[in-house]
Amino acid sequence: MTSTAQAPKSGARTAHPDHLGHVIFIAAAAAMGGFLFGYDSSVINGAVEAIRDRYDVGSAALAQVIAIALIGCAVGAATAGRIADRIGRIRCMQIAAALFTVSAVGSALPFGLWDLAFWRVVGGFAIGMASVIGPAYIAEVAPPAYRGRLGSFQQAAIVIGIAVSQLVNWGLLNAADGDQRGKLMGLEAWQVMLGVMVVPAVLYGLLSFAIPESPRFLISVGKHERAREILAEVEGKDVDLKARVAEIEGAMKSEHKSSFKDLLGGGFFFKPIVWVGIGLSVFQQFVGINVAFYYSATLWQSVGVDPADSFFYSFTTSIINIVGTVIAMIFVDRIGRRPLAIIGSVGMVVGLALEAWAFSYHLVDGKLPATQGWIALIAAHVFVLFFALSWGVVVWVMLGEMFPNRIRAAALGVAAAAQWIANWAITASFPSLADWNLSVTYVIYTAFAALSIPFVLKFVKETKGKALEEMG
Repeated sequence: MTSTAQAPKSGARTAHPDHLGHVIFIAAAAAMGGFLFGYDSSVINGAVEAIRDRYDVGSAALAQVIAIALIGCAVGAATAGRIADRIGRIRCMQIAAALFTVSAVGSALPFGLWDLAFWRVVGGFAIGMASVIGPAYIAEVAPPAYRGRLGSFQQAAIVIGIAVSQLVNWGLLNAADGDQRGKLMGLEAWQVMLGVMVVPAVLYGLLSFAIPESPRFLISVGKHERAREILAEVEGKDVDLKARVAEIEGAMKSEHKSSFKDLLGGGFFFKPIVWVGIGLSVFQQFVGINVAFYYSATLWQSVGVDPADSFFYSFTTSIINIVGTVIAMIFVDRIGRRPLAIIGSVGMVVGLALEAWAFSYHLVDGKLPATQGWIALIAAHVFVLFFALSWGVVVWVMLGEMFPNRIRAAALGVAAAAQWIANWAITASFPSLADWNLSVTYVIYTAFAALSIPFVLKFVKETKGKALEEMG
């Protein structure tokens, strides 16, 4: 496309919406898919030991049940782009909400372990769809000057979902007298924990009816007048709307709709920019961040922390996660995506290395020595803080904006699928690795955090402040 490197003539780059609050609401509603991801990721943390006990399964089988949802996520992420291009972003969100609602009910009322695994796959597919549509939709409706901060809503929703699920789990556990299998409302406590996911799923579906379709999708199906109305809402009336529609239409007409075939080329199967997206996704997961949210209660109990305290530490980690995400939202459009990623990588290396050191000590009476125990707890919070203020936000923002128009939907789908597969690999392997050597496991995560620094320096380009039509 000949015009991708040129600044938009419509004034889009400096566009400021007349009602910023309305644009914030739109982005927040779309990011509810991220809330579902965060909630689902962490809610299972409160059910792990109960599932192990009820179905009498070992660490390897348990890990597969926990992680199998991520396979559904990968499939959902890989197909969401094509679905969204055919039926629209909003309809895709509504399908995801419906599937997740059904999954929540099924997970709360399983007949057996296989049944629970099946419903987790269904829910995973829904979350995978939402993980692609959320960032892409927000990138398409957000004015360039606000896109980084609005794009970070996806990660903000994820971390809030994690924190809310930890809080709900803690409340339900207390109501069941500290027993994950204690009776609540005629069910075991862990079943209620999973069933509560119906609430955010239904809310996501309702909010999808309150936000407009993406202007780019509307233009792609010939609804120019409606697209202009929405662009006026989100970019302001000072923008030359006719020129803006022409810019978007020109970008889309000069290049056909994205498909998997369009991603091929460059000598290594995929185009280089697609590999960069895949690399960002893989590094984001291979530092082991989701171990902190899927297994934190189990992890702390394994080194001697009281079960009630382990749930408390899981919740404090979630609060630190939110604090880090807020920091990232403040700075992502000020200092840029690449500097934040590098700062975060350095901080993660320090936190993970200290955890690896602390876990290398032998347990005394089932507990880490006091000094190492406190260092492990503090280092875990440091790790989560630096992840949240950097890679947690930056990757979601960049995946929504780094690809050229002609391949954006398909490339985002592949990158998100890679993220879910990497997430699955870490989640499924952790229990067995931890049983083998917990310290070495964290050394591996430290190595990936260190390798992410040269990756960003060499391959990742800054996208701060550019219009999507400039991405080449």
